[in-house]
Parts: sequence; structure tokens; C-alpha cells
Amino acid sequence: MDAQKVDMFIMTSGKFFQGQHLNYIRESLLNADESKWTMIQSLDFKDPTTTLIISLLAGSLGIDRFFIGDTGLGIGKLITCGGLGIWAIVDWFLIMDATRQKNMEKLQAIL
Repeated sequence: MDAQKVDMFIMTSGKFFQGQHLNYIRESLLNADESKWTMIQSLDFKDPTTTLIISLLAGSLGIDRFFIGDTGLGIGKLITCGGLGIWAIVDWFLIMDATRQKNMEKLQAIL
């Protein structure tokens, strides 16, 4: 793939991934087929900041976990009311990394 396209993708989508994964993403994209570019551009990455806001407002209902695609954990949080509030508070610190990890999994499925 063209290095200019890859660098533009990294610049515009870098906030959706963990910092230590960016070099891996760049190398993988450079080695990928040009045909995968349209699929990569059509991916819908979740914004970690938006997920944090959802977690702060409705984390005890599990909506943050449903938002990033963790249906099982979302149901668990919903049934236990966020683990009686403890799980909801813990997620305030962990949900952004969980969102970035889910974004990475989406990208790896294409690559």
C-alpha cells in the first residue's frame, strides 16, 4: 500500500488505537494489498473519549460495554447494577483501553 495513504490513516485514526500498536499498524498496512484499502476506510472505529463519557453517565447500566461490542459484559453490568457500583467505577479507568483494543481487533480482522 502507498506510504502516503498509510501515514494519513495513522494521523487521522491514531487516537482510536493504543500508542504501542501504531508501528505494528503502519507496517501491516504497508504490507497489505491495495484491495483492502476500501474495507479499512469503511471500518467504524469507536472513539475512546465518547466511550468514557458514556461510562461516566450510564456505566452502571452496562451501556458502555454494549457500545464497544462486549455484549456479555454489558449484560453482566446491567444485571448487577455495575457490580453494585464498583465495576462501574473500575471501568472509568479501563474503558478507554478496552475501546482501543476492540478497534485493534476490528482492524486485525481485515488485515
